[in-house]
Amino acid sequence: MTPLRLCIAGTHSTGKTTLARRIEMELRATGITVARTGGFAKRAAELGFPKMTRHTDRSTAWIIHATANAALEAELAADVVIVDRTPFDALAYYLAAVRHRGEHPDPEAVSHLTALAQLACPRPQVFLATLLDPALPLAEHPGKDPDWADSEFREAVDEQLHRALSAYAVPHVPVPSDGHAAAVEVAVETITASWAAAA
Repeated sequence: MTPLRLCIAGTHSTGKTTLARRIEMELRATGITVARTGGFAKRAAELGFPKMTRHTDRSTAWIIHATANAALEAELAADVVIVDRTPFDALAYYLAAVRHRGEHPDPEAVSHLTALAQLACPRPQVFLATLLDPALPLAEHPGKDPDWADSEFREAVDEQLHRALSAYAVPHVPVPSDGHAAAVEVAVETITASWAAAA
């Protein structure tokens, strides 16, 4: 059967990776084979692409393509693929970065990146999108890019992400900071039910 996808989107430090790990653990306990993708923004930076507030349409396109390729590759050996950071995250970071720099995004670039994001993120079985709570303190992470702690940029990414998901009618489950346990339950129940029905 066709592997199922579960996507987790959100601005940085809103619990996406923790959510992914919890869901992966729960699914593995049922005997489902799970693969998880992620880390492409870091890989892009290692290759020399600009990141965070310096994102460009080229760095964004690379991340979107890398995310799509990794998910397709993971589907060769897994029943469920968890995509930790979606193509729509990359789009949101780009739009937030352009705004942060006081620039106007190139309409042609935005159109191209949006089309890429939509193609690279086919309707998953579950799409979770974390909601930023600005009142929660940001944990310290020595060695992170200085932009990582920029609260204004972080909030702009959150805003751009949820605006894009709404504008392009992407069905998703909003996950508030106090709703992670419920999101894990919804994701696991939906995936296991879908898997059982298709088996």
